[in-house]
Amino acid sequence: MPPHLLDRRRFSALAAAVVAAPVLRAQAKVEKPRVTIAVGGRTGFSYLPLTVAEQLEFFKAEGVDVELVDYGGGVRAQQAVVGGSADVASAAYEHTINLQSRNQHYRSFVLLGRAPQVAMGFSTRAIPGYRTVADLRGKRIGVSTPGSSSNMVANVMLARGGLKPSDVSFVGVGTTASALMALRTGQVDAMCNTEPVMTMLEQKGEVKIIGDTRTLKGTQEVFGGPMPACCLYASVDFLDKHPGTCQALANAVVHSLKWLQTAGPSDIIKTVPEGYLFGDRALYLASFNKVREAIALDGLLPEEGARTALKALASIEPTLNADRISLARTYTNDFARRAKEKFKA
Repeated sequence: MPPHLLDRRRFSALAAAVVAAPVLRAQAKVEKPRVTIAVGGRTGFSYLPLTVAEQLEFFKAEGVDVELVDYGGGVRAQQAVVGGSADVASAAYEHTINLQSRNQHYRSFVLLGRAPQVAMGFSTRAIPGYRTVADLRGKRIGVSTPGSSSNMVANVMLARGGLKPSDVSFVGVGTTASALMALRTGQVDAMCNTEPVMTMLEQKGEVKIIGDTRTLKGTQEVFGGPMPACCLYASVDFLDKHPGTCQALANAVVHSLKWLQTAGPSDIIKTVPEGYLFGDRALYLASFNKVREAIALDGLLPEEGARTALKALASIEPTLNADRISLARTYTNDFARRAKEKFKA
């Protein structure tokens, strides 16, 4: 090739690189390098992808310093982000629907769980003669917090048995040792909660499971379709002002989801803080195995799942007008889709 043509090609390649560089930098820019995420219950498996991203420094690799603040329940996490004490919430997707019904616009931008990972069971000591859901009338049911995803699952289960939420009393018991204590000391007669709490109670024969969304099959039975669960959501205003930051968060989460697909028992134990294990590694791993398939694969929220969530909420909340809800405004897959491409998830 003549030297002058070679030089021209080199010049063209260099010019193209110079032009493209600002675009690449713009895509990678993190507008808000420090982000606070309000979490609905850090020790629960619903939030395991966040724990992985924190412990393995996936957030740091994306250029964002994340503070995970545990609020012990999804509703409290929602209140934190709506009240401005947190930038992003990590809680159930259906919160975005409820918020829109109150003219507050928040949007899910990466999915952590493709099933609620909640199980409901009655205390074998408090209700030894249990036969049907109707036997829960007048009983106290422990949930993480009133209005949370566990509360929603309980309401759906009650409705299937012909009961209304007002037919029982809901008691907020958290998602940790306080939940175990509440059932064992008789503060509640039944429990609807997340893992690892439910497996710990189940394996010791303290509860008998009557509704299970820890698996995709069980979720289908309870809700009649796929039910998206924990996600990261933020106000539409935050998403519009901080797209690079939200992309960084989505990248870290999807990186975690991919890691979790192949992680073995020893990988999990090494990564999760000791305090999350409740003093029993084997039981923790048994709990993990029960919910493993419920963990999202790529961060994308299925359209059918959004419709299932709206249908479920409308069935238990008479004041919610489903016809006035725009599901397209409650979630976006744009960030998760780019993250999926980046990590081949």
